[in-house]
Amino acid sequence: MGVDGGRNRLGQAAAAFTSNWRNPNLRRAQLSFLGAWTAEWAFTVALGIVAYRDGGAAAVGLVGLLRMLPSAILAPLLSPIADRGRRERVLVLVSIVRGVATAAAALVVALSGPTVVIYALAVLSTIAATLYRPAHSALLPSLCRTGYELASANVVRGLLDSAATLVGPLLAAVLLQFTGVDIVFAVAAAASFWAAALFVRLKYDAPPRPPAPTRRNLATEAADGVRAVAQSRGLTLILGLAAAQALTRGALTVLSVVVAIELLGTGEPGVGALMTAVGVGAVLGSLAASLLVGTGRLGAWFAVGVALWGLPLTLVGLIPQESAALPLLAFIGVGNALIDVAGFTLIGRMAPDEVLARVFGVLESLVTVFIGIGAIVASLMVEWIGVQGALVAIGLLCPVLAALSLRRLRRLDRSVGDLDVDVGLLQQVPMFGTLPLPAVEQLARGLEPVAVPAGRVVFTQGDVGDRYYLIESGEVDVVGDGQVVATLGPGEGFGEIALLRRTRRTATVVARSELRLRALSSDRFLPVVLGYTPSARQAASVVDDMLHRYEPKEPFEEPPGSL
Repeated sequence: MGVDGGRNRLGQAAAAFTSNWRNPNLRRAQLSFLGAWTAEWAFTVALGIVAYRDGGAAAVGLVGLLRMLPSAILAPLLSPIADRGRRERVLVLVSIVRGVATAAAALVVALSGPTVVIYALAVLSTIAATLYRPAHSALLPSLCRTGYELASANVVRGLLDSAATLVGPLLAAVLLQFTGVDIVFAVAAAASFWAAALFVRLKYDAPPRPPAPTRRNLATEAADGVRAVAQSRGLTLILGLAAAQALTRGALTVLSVVVAIELLGTGEPGVGALMTAVGVGAVLGSLAASLLVGTGRLGAWFAVGVALWGLPLTLVGLIPQESAALPLLAFIGVGNALIDVAGFTLIGRMAPDEVLARVFGVLESLVTVFIGIGAIVASLMVEWIGVQGALVAIGLLCPVLAALSLRRLRRLDRSVGDLDVDVGLLQQVPMFGTLPLPAVEQLARGLEPVAVPAGRVVFTQGDVGDRYYLIESGEVDVVGDGQVVATLGPGEGFGEIALLRRTRRTATVVARSELRLRALSSDRFLPVVLGYTPSARQAASVVDDMLHRYEPKEPFEEPPGSL
């Protein structure tokens, strides 16, 4: 059993990667992410060199602050743009802006222009980059059909994110060895343009958006993302733990320097060694995270990831030796991989699609702010209680919060599992099988349980139609003009003709055995089914087929005010 289970888990891990490659839309989206984030890391290395040449370490820190502050402020304010229309168009625009800004920086360096212009271009590029991840995170669910495929997409993206943290700086280092900063900027610009080009041919069914006249200003729309988080205890919990992880991440930027130089005595090269250990752990963790796809315990694994962001720091404080520090910090990278897979998947499953980019924008802003707070907290704590005391104290934050949140995260797992059952039931129906995951989940959240005893009538021919029914268990007879015209069982639905044709019920439906039904009201059914071209076409085909097999002798007129 253990061997079979292991093989099955490895098979699921392999499927997580192959499913992304077989889906052309996911493949393009993931390759674009790799190009965008490789460009970002290469650009960051080159910019750091420009700043250091200009004003030393102080200039590097100041430029970093100038890049982060606008991003923290603008992330939630700009994210509504990605909820207004087709998200891949936003990603194309963002990538082009980043490419143009980076190419302009390359030109300024090549012409020995003023560094202040390079800094301004860096801020513009970073603001654009701030919108990329929320838009990309919000796009992924629309490219997936199942929760499994979405989890797989986040596994692959997490691995690519980890790979970019190694490939981007390595690419910059190789280029700097033989060329100059201007070439690094130019290559980063080319990677951004490539990221944009990959989205141009993306083909999928985007959800319907509200017409332009009803839209409000960006600040008001951004507030909807904050409200969506505040009104969902699950989202509040996930984003709260993400903020704690970001605080620890910010602290690590300071502690890695202090630990290497003051505590371990490995000097400046030791700083690079510690951060490389984190990067290696992130890559290995992303591969290991692929084994979690389909476990149904993403909330619990999210807690593990959060705990791993802090526990190694505490242990380094207790065991201040390089031989222990390197493998311990690698576990931080593993924790980061778990957070990326579980956190982004859970947010994508819990947040409404119409505000999804805004919710991810709130996350992006929180992470940016708390990284800055963490750096300040770490600096102060090193002064107050020393390096080892700071490591122990800061390192305990995430594990304690993760332990306190574990029960609630397990409840989230159960609620997502229940949602998956309803999604699976809906996807057995042809007209729902063509819908992207967010649309099916929207329907699943509107399902209402209905129990009908054997022999009882569900509705009668000529009644006003206001609900669609899906059979969970049991069978029904469809009776038209006193004659049984069809028998339906589990996984089949009925009642759509009256809703789609806006007419009265064309037949009577009687419970052949004890029934467990799931009902959808017309105001939930119609906007989703008719909002996507493939589902609308499939629904029309189903209705035409049913009416071809059976048409009432006395057609019913449209009921006034009914749907």
